[in-house]
Amino acid sequence: MTNDKFISVEHRVLANRAGPRISVASFFSTSMLPKSTVYGPIKELISEENPPKYRNINLKEYTNGYFEKGLDGTSYLSNFKTMKN
Repeated sequence: MTNDKFISVEHRVLANRAGPRISVASFFSTSMLPKSTVYGPIKELISEENPPKYRNINLKEYTNGYFEKGLDGTSYLSNFKTMKN
């Protein structure tokens, strides 16, 4: 996590009327990764002046919560914001 230094844009599709539309599906699986690995803001991007905006989480917590949330088009990452932000 970049601690909000780099913000992703919301996905948007613009159709090109001049040619065919091509879609490419890609998949990411976490099944081969250790469930206990901890993820959080990149250490080099946090400091006293720029404290962490997200708490550390492990893969199991993220994956379980993500699937409980369902696919409603919103980011699940906001659930890990620290109370200060």
